Amino acid sequence: MKTTITFKQINKLAIPALISGVSEPILSLTDAAIVGNIQFNATESLAAVGIVTTFLSMLIWILGQTRSAISSLVSQYLGANNLDAIKTLPAQAILLITSLSIVIIILTYPFAEYIFKLYNASDIILDYSVNYYRIRVFGFPFTLFTIAVFGTFRGLQNTFYPMIIAIVGTVINIVLDVILVYGIEGILPAMHIEGAGYASVIAQLIMALLSIYYLLVKTTFSLKVSLTLNKEIKTFSLMILNLFVRTLALNITLYYASAFSTSYGKEYIAAYTIAINLWFLGAFIIDGYSSAGNILSGKLFGQENYQALLRLSSKLIKYGIILGISMAIIGGLFYEIIGTVFTKDPKVLHEFYQVFWIILLMQPLCALAFIFDGVFKGLGKMKYLRNVLLFSTFMVFLPLLFWLDSMNYKLYGIFIAFTAWIIARGVPLIIKFRQQFSLLSQKV
Repeated sequence: MKTTITFKQINKLAIPALISGVSEPILSLTDAAIVGNIQFNATESLAAVGIVTTFLSMLIWILGQTRSAISSLVSQYLGANNLDAIKTLPAQAILLITSLSIVIIILTYPFAEYIFKLYNASDIILDYSVNYYRIRVFGFPFTLFTIAVFGTFRGLQNTFYPMIIAIVGTVINIVLDVILVYGIEGILPAMHIEGAGYASVIAQLIMALLSIYYLLVKTTFSLKVSLTLNKEIKTFSLMILNLFVRTLALNITLYYASAFSTSYGKEYIAAYTIAINLWFLGAFIIDGYSSAGNILSGKLFGQENYQALLRLSSKLIKYGIILGISMAIIGGLFYEIIGTVFTKDPKVLHEFYQVFWIILLMQPLCALAFIFDGVFKGLGKMKYLRNVLLFSTFMVFLPLLFWLDSMNYKLYGIFIAFTAWIIARGVPLIIKFRQQFSLLSQKV
């Protein structure tokens, strides 16, 4: 039976995915908001959180691409009504990715100081960055495990249980952040930035445990690893390789943005931390509809239902633009209030308010780019995604960033370059999709 696509069906997938998707940026935003309001060295602490968050986001996005690859394959086999053929794949993929995360810990933990010097961190900011990272990195395997399980659920057209897991983890993180960062007088001493790190790790551990429970109880998949490699493990590995290269390019973008903002001074990196984390939040909100595109496009592609794919893309474009404009309007209404949630430093707030409007204007463009990212991942077309991001990073973002930096645009330059980068990512995907599936739909 072929799938029909309705507004209700898209939202049934998108809204829970939206809620679960914002868990990671909310963890970082919570750390930033609470650490940015401690009694001493708040600006330095906020800067350190921003630097470490950038580096951890790079690692998570590189290895967390497992979610998209698993989701793509599971949804395509679900659409072809042949799910038994990949029953062993999720467990093998989860083992692979969590093993790599442990290797990352071993390789980065001893060299944390050298890593953050590459981000131009020094003195107190460097010390705080190293201490914070050496705590938060131990949550890395739990995060990747959870992401891989989320991919399995998405492939099964289920975003409800990932939403439950994400809500629980986010609430636990917020509560522990307040307790551990500020302390409880007479009971628990304030741990400041280190408390924020411990809060995140505990929340990530609990999310991983919940993921195990829901995967075993609510699906037919097992975590028992078969010694016989699944026939799709090669396809999975090629997807991961292409996404790995793609995500390296993405994180080169984030690295240069963070390094340049740090070089301008502590007020600039603190302002950049607030701005980029709010941008991440917007991106992960949009990821709800990107996930719906990922999930449904994979299933429709497996069914060879190309006409429905085209209708899906048209609806996602419309919903993405509406969502992006809505977020921009909300951000504009609370423009002055948002910054004060994260810091009271007038110098930091000044720099933040100078560029926040650019982030708001970017939202509709981000919506289109991220939604079609999700669609192409669902189709398994990771090679094209790789090539588009390589072009937008090395031919658009970096040349523009260096040019604007030479003109002393500072944070303006960074976020103008981000805007051009987003346009260069989104437009080719939309054109390629419409060209390919318009032809295929006519042959059916």
